[in-house]
Amino acid sequence: MAQLTCNGKSTREINREIRAFVAAGEREVRVLDPGARHNLGVALLDPVHLTLEGSAGYYCAGMIDGATVEVKGSAGWGLAESMMSGKVVVHGNAGNGTAASIRGGVVVVRGHASARLGVAMKGGLIVVGGDCGYMAGFMGQMGRIIVCGDTGEAFADSMYETECFVGGEIAELGNDAVVETPGENEFAFLRNAIQEHLGKHRDVKSFKKVVAGRKLWNFDKDERAVWREAL
Repeated sequence: MAQLTCNGKSTREINREIRAFVAAGEREVRVLDPGARHNLGVALLDPVHLTLEGSAGYYCAGMIDGATVEVKGSAGWGLAESMMSGKVVVHGNAGNGTAASIRGGVVVVRGHASARLGVAMKGGLIVVGGDCGYMAGFMGQMGRIIVCGDTGEAFADSMYETECFVGGEIAELGNDAVVETPGENEFAFLRNAIQEHLGKHRDVKSFKKVVAGRKLWNFDKDERAVWREAL
């Protein structure tokens, strides 16, 4: 395992060192004292396992494709934004816009996630062990979101084909969001996902499924009020 320390170094220097290790063939890199620096571990395009031994700042692990990034602390805004594939695990909490616009892979927040979780996501899986803030899933196109705790307001607003699962209370559904009861295959998926990514056994029968009601998929003059509220 390769190892580097962040003390006295800029983010650019740290990321250059990480890339140099990867180019040399290292597949496990440990980063000490990240000090909540922004933009750590971005644009990693190889199957490296990067471990940050502490908290990360904004936009950690953005635009990765195939890497695994583990944050042994909390993370700021924009965690894993625009990720193509790979896995990002945060042991603490995560800030606004976690997993925005991801196209694939898995993002796991073992604590709580702030507002706008998974906005405009186009695939992949997001798993939150605690609660999430307002507007989670906004305009989600594909993929799945699991929130084991409660959600904020405007949950699943204006979604397309993203599917959301909530174990706690939904403060308020967003525009065109509807609640369904998961099927047996979906309960099995939830049990397996929570066990795999959170390391917990949980009774998932209380989980609710939230999907698009499809009223906003195509404009209909009879639904003007719904469109006006959404816009």
